[in-house]
Amino acid sequence: MANVVKKHSISSELAQKIVDQAVDKAREVGVSQNVAIMDDGGNLKAFSRMDGAPILSIEIAQNKACAALFGVSTQDFFNFIQGDPSLLAGVPTLARVPAYGGGFPIKVDGEIVGAIGVSGGTVQNDVDCARAALERDEV
Repeated sequence: MANVVKKHSISSELAQKIVDQAVDKAREVGVSQNVAIMDDGGNLKAFSRMDGAPILSIEIAQNKACAALFGVSTQDFFNFIQGDPSLLAGVPTLARVPAYGGGFPIKVDGEIVGAIGVSGGTVQNDVDCARAALERDEV
């Protein structure tokens, strides 16, 4: 077993619970969102497109979640790259790495087990819905 790595990944149950919590917050603030949960390998684990949520934001939500698997929020990632012209020019050209808010890693006991991406409102709406989903649980 020396060549096998043991890892933890978000369960379907927890992924759906987080999606539901983000949708609840979106309803509370009056915005239609796309909410994506990726597992630790960048595979879609749970998703919801609220009625009226923009079609183009489906992919954006998934990409935000994928980028958050770096271990920081997509907003913090942008804050990191904005001070370096070469990073600021290059990183946004990468597929699945948006550099704007709405994506957060999901950590359990300090370990990244997945990520959430929210898109469809303003960047602040997206951030607020994702944060609310993560704060309402033991995540």
